[in-house]
Amino acid sequence: QVQLVESGGGSVQAGGSLRLSCAPSGSTYRRYSMGWFRQAPGKEREGVAAVSIDGGTTYYADSVKGRFTISPGNAKNTLYLQMNSLKPEDTAMYYCAASLRSTPSRPYAVVSDFQYWGQGTQVTVSS
Repeated sequence: QVQLVESGGGSVQAGGSLRLSCAPSGSTYRRYSMGWFRQAPGKEREGVAAVSIDGGTTYYADSVKGRFTISPGNAKNTLYLQMNSLKPEDTAMYYCAASLRSTPSRPYAVVSDFQYWGQGTQVTVSS
């Protein structure tokens, strides 16, 4: 089991940037497939970006392609999300998640594929 802690959220104006970080709390002995999700009030949680367990393949939702970049950290199970050209519609709680699914070169981006979740970090973009 892994516990995840997100950081880096905040309030920015449209067009601004934020960098989210995710790190495991405590020691972990295995590697996980990981992803970033977000949930706006009244909406379902959606996959934003994901990376395969080997770090070689990424997935992005159409709404963030070209603006967000997901990257694994050097430490095991650390993850980053660089968010540029932010829009008001990006406002949401952002969650880091880890999946036990471990097919190489396959990122997972569906909520049901993930077993471990962080507590979330709020991102607010004003127009």
